[in-house]
Amino acid sequence: MSVSEHGLRALAVAALTASLLSGCSGGDAPVEGPTATMLAPGRPGEPNATVTAGPTAPPAPAEADVTFMRMMIVHHGQAVVMSDLAPTRASDTRVKSLASRIRAAQAGEITLMRDWLRRNKKLPATGHDHHSMPGMITPEELETLESSRSTAFDHLYLTLMIRHHEGALTMANTVLATGTDTDTLQLAKDVVATQQAEVNRMRALL
Repeated sequence: MSVSEHGLRALAVAALTASLLSGCSGGDAPVEGPTATMLAPGRPGEPNATVTAGPTAPPAPAEADVTFMRMMIVHHGQAVVMSDLAPTRASDTRVKSLASRIRAAQAGEITLMRDWLRRNKKLPATGHDHHSMPGMITPEELETLESSRSTAFDHLYLTLMIRHHEGALTMANTVLATGTDTDTLQLAKDVVATQQAEVNRMRALL
């Protein structure tokens, strides 16, 4: 191949690359398709070739991911209800502070999990029996907690919330072993780290 032919090929490759890049970065309307270009070495005696790499759809979440998100919304919801009782019933300021942190963290995670289910078209999030989830307290236990005051409330809240957290740890460890979705696994890791630390704190308070 002559020098001039090499030059023409180089100009053509450069023009193609510029066209692809400009199509991805601007224009009157968004252009679907290639998002990156790379140079692939040619075979001996042949020129390099420009190839494009486009976006790939993420894999669908596993059933374990969906089950975890749906169940954990209900599980977290009960912890929020329990923690809402602390401001007017607890006597120990440390218990009140802990309950406030638990409520804020788990309410925020409920929002994240609902958004995940909506994004993956897995709503509604209902359909799970409370008693089928580890750590859930019974209606009778919740009624007793509601009627408790002062140090009796402190002790019962901590005792029930430790059990509740340990149930969440069981669920999180299960999805870490069986799930596939990146967001789900990250949330499960956060649950393990946060709630194990809170379990340790609550045991110390008892």
